[in-house]
Amino acid sequence: MARSTWRGRVKKLLLERKEKGCKSFFALLDPDKPIDINKLIPILTRATVVLIGGSLGVTPYDIDDLITRAREAGIDKPFVLFPGGLNNIAANADAILYMSLLNSLDPYWIIGAQVAAAPIVKRLGLEVLPTAYIIVGEGGAAGHVGRAQTIPLDKPELVAAYTLAAKYLGMQFVYLEAGSGAHTHIPPETVKLTRKVVGNDVYLIVGGGIRDVDTALAVLEAGADAIVIGTLLERQPEKATEIVETVNSYCSRDASTLHPDISS
Repeated sequence: MARSTWRGRVKKLLLERKEKGCKSFFALLDPDKPIDINKLIPILTRATVVLIGGSLGVTPYDIDDLITRAREAGIDKPFVLFPGGLNNIAANADAILYMSLLNSLDPYWIIGAQVAAAPIVKRLGLEVLPTAYIIVGEGGAAGHVGRAQTIPLDKPELVAAYTLAAKYLGMQFVYLEAGSGAHTHIPPETVKLTRKVVGNDVYLIVGGGIRDVDTALAVLEAGADAIVIGTLLERQPEKATEIVETVNSYCSRDASTLHPDISS
């Protein structure tokens, strides 16, 4: 399989879209689940990037195979690792969310796994996206495996404080996670406060529990730069298609009109 042309270009792609006032759609695929690539082509070809990873039962071979099948099906998109552990680091990917789970009770998920992963990431030549991972609400499997002290949904000030700490630590990306298949998404009010506190120089990703266009719009208009859709891809692809089209429509909006109440 030919080497992807997206290596070294993923961060630039995302930041350029942000500068233009565009929003991004991250399609999340879990190799541990049955995935019909052909069924998902209409969504994946519209996505900004394709995230790949899972908390349980995933090997690098699974990920490499999934990426190979997707590229053979004509999906010319950046494939970015969303690692649930060292076993999620795979050679065929373009980049990796190099994450620290800031609200974990276990130092392994804050820095231990990152130290063990660093030589592997360097050896594979993956582009690194320095990312703070913050789990809010239910947390799902990621919260359980990562031993997260999840932030209550009604405590937006804590989410904002964690995000501000990530900014001060030099992390360029922050992923606010409600958990895969979460019953409740992260409230737009939390996203709005977080954006107001950290300003516009942090790339803010929000995922978990987003199942319809209205919710996606509310989260985006509150200040998210990207939303993550995973469970919905297979269960209700028609809704996922509506959401990705809504996200992409932001590229036609004037960047100066977005988040006028946010001070940096």
